Amino acid sequence: MVKEIAKVTTIGTFDGVHIGHQKIINKVVKLAKKLGFTPIVLTLFPHPRMVLQKDNSIKLLNTIDERIDILKSYGIAKVIVKEFTHEFANLSAEEYVKDILIDELNTKYIVVGYDHHFGKNRSANIEDLKKYAKTYNFEIKEISAQDIKDVTVSSTKIRNALNDGNVSLSNSYLGYNYFITGLVVKGKGLGRKLDFPTANIQIKESYKLIPKDGVYVVQCQLNSRVVFGMMNIGTNPTINDKGRSIEVHFFEYNEDLYNHKLKIEFLKRLRNEQKFKNLEALKSQLREDRKSALEYIEKMNA
Repeated sequence: MVKEIAKVTTIGTFDGVHIGHQKIINKVVKLAKKLGFTPIVLTLFPHPRMVLQKDNSIKLLNTIDERIDILKSYGIAKVIVKEFTHEFANLSAEEYVKDILIDELNTKYIVVGYDHHFGKNRSANIEDLKKYAKTYNFEIKEISAQDIKDVTVSSTKIRNALNDGNVSLSNSYLGYNYFITGLVVKGKGLGRKLDFPTANIQIKESYKLIPKDGVYVVQCQLNSRVVFGMMNIGTNPTINDKGRSIEVHFFEYNEDLYNHKLKIEFLKRLRNEQKFKNLEALKSQLREDRKSALEYIEKMNA
């Protein structure tokens, strides 16, 4: 059997694929190009906490499909998604290196941080990896403590910013606009009655982090053009709608979007969700929101 082309591999969760992750990805892509190898990422899913601690409360910045798309957009040729199971967690360090990195992936170069840990209970470290490199004939490119320290960004910081509604800060950490991907489903039609027709967005992945309730300026690519709008995340307290919903009103776009899958990017947070005394007061506020959103978009595009 002919083995696949040799690979330069990096390993990690890469939740968010933020500017710190992008530094690692860039090193992988450059090294692979120099050597004539294929740049790949080995990532794990579900998140280990979901499996080992049965913690379903953890929220991730990307769905697994979003993570794959982002990694590929930065030049990774292939993303290998390894299912994280109890069996995987129990692999010894050497089994992990030999069975997966060498036999399965044909890795010739591994790019990892100085603090990389692997194997059962994450008991092996970079020094162990260097020993295995000699045994199994692969090279290691170690990302130094200084390189990692230079990027003071973490997925946790980004999650905290989004939980606070600070999408401007999260976007600066990510190096791109935070986004959600969801299906347009039928709603109650209230937006149309208020002269603000909305697309109701349903996200199937319960682990995807949704920013703090409130009103946001957003953008979306529709029919090959960028369309701006405003999004409300919350429970619609004015009409006592108990369930949490995600609704977006697009400016200058009236086509039917039912059953379309949309990728919607967050640009700015306008305000908290609030309860109004009646629908007319809500409608008046929506007009103010639209005015604020359009002013922001005009400044952004100036």
